[in-house]
Amino acid sequence: MPKRTTHEESTCPVARPLDVVGDGWTLLIVRDAFDGLRRFGQFQKNLGLARNILSARLTNLVANGVFELAPAADGSPYQEYVLTEKGRALFPVITALRQWGDQWFFAEGEPRARLVERGSGAPIEAMEVRAAGGRVLGPEDAEVLLP
Repeated sequence: MPKRTTHEESTCPVARPLDVVGDGWTLLIVRDAFDGLRRFGQFQKNLGLARNILSARLTNLVANGVFELAPAADGSPYQEYVLTEKGRALFPVITALRQWGDQWFFAEGEPRARLVERGSGAPIEAMEVRAAGGRVLGPEDAEVLLP
C-alpha cells in the first residue's frame, strides 16, 4: 500500500486541513457531533463504522484539537467527545457540504435530512461567498495569490 502524503508543509489552506478532516468518515463523525452525538458507542451505532477505524479517526480529531475528551455529562465512568472551538468552526464547512449535497445528489421530492434553525424550524439560508462590500462572488471573481 502506498504511503499517504502529508500536506503539513503546503502553503495551501485547503490542503493542510485535509490531513485532519479529509477522510469521509471523519466528516461524518464531525457531522454527528453537530447533531448531538458525544460517545464512542453513539458514533459507532449511527455510522456502522468498525471500532478500529472509528477509534483512529477520533484519536486523530482529539490530537488535532477538533475534539476534546470530557467526563460523561451523566456522571457515568465514560468519556465524551466534545467539539472544541476549532471543531465548532467546522460548522460552516459541514453546512456548505450539506447544501451542496442537497442541491446535487437528490432527486426532486426525494426524502432527505434537512438542517433547520432550532426553535423556529425555519430553513437555513443557502451559504454564499461574498465580497467585502456584500456582492455575491463566483469562482471567476476570485484568485489565489501564492506566497
